[in-house]
Amino acid sequence: MAEKRAKLSQIDPVWTRILEESRQAVTDEPLLGGLVHGCILHHETLEDALSYRFAQKLASGEMSEQLLREIADAAYAADPELGQAARADIIAVFERDPACHRYIQPLIFFKGFQAIQAYRIGHWLWRQGRRDLAYFVQMRVSEQFGVDIHPACRVGKGLFLDHAHAIVIGETAVVGDNVSILHSVTLGGTGKEDEDRHPKIGNGVLIGAGAKVLGNIEIGHCSRIAAGSVVLADVPCCKTVAGVPAKVVGEAGCDQPSVSMNQLIGARE
Repeated sequence: MAEKRAKLSQIDPVWTRILEESRQAVTDEPLLGGLVHGCILHHETLEDALSYRFAQKLASGEMSEQLLREIADAAYAADPELGQAARADIIAVFERDPACHRYIQPLIFFKGFQAIQAYRIGHWLWRQGRRDLAYFVQMRVSEQFGVDIHPACRVGKGLFLDHAHAIVIGETAVVGDNVSILHSVTLGGTGKEDEDRHPKIGNGVLIGAGAKVLGNIEIGHCSRIAAGSVVLADVPCCKTVAGVPAKVVGEAGCDQPSVSMNQLIGARE
């Protein structure tokens, strides 16, 4: 039985597809062979590849690539959910981003995906009580990717950060599963008290570019926040809000706005 379970555990469709795409990428563009081999083909598992990429992108004179690799390896070994979340994130990018045509693109090229995976390691460190090291990861992610996610916040699986420029997610924020967030979005707090002060984003929510969601408020499941909106109050499930301050302007337009990525008010699937 143990041998059978071991064999079943090796079945990994996401990693298998990434390997196939990587070999084809090297054939199509030999000049990228070193990059693709280093990031993907030299590794046995997706977790190994993620650990390598984390260390490579965040290394600096303050923290070597080797030390960062050891940190990431320890995180993935201790918490299998990190790898499962990464697989869900890859699929989310592929399904929702029309510019993504292969599974290898998020892993190699897309800073939104890379920032999320680095945050997940920082969050693991935070939960282990290694908070200064978690803050270091946050700092390097902000410097390298222009994405500032506090390591204490809680983020679900299947997160898609489209373009991922100037995104801020605060300390006590909660982001559900299968959420899509465009560039220049802030999930921020109000005031300076050390308390629960950031938004709680439900599952399946779509947040448009430049939107600001402020305070300890609830954004209902499968709702939409229009680009440029400033949200200061709770949003019901399956609604669209827009404006400054944001108000309900209609239904969400479909059952899964974060998947459809349809941002036109009044449009339906």
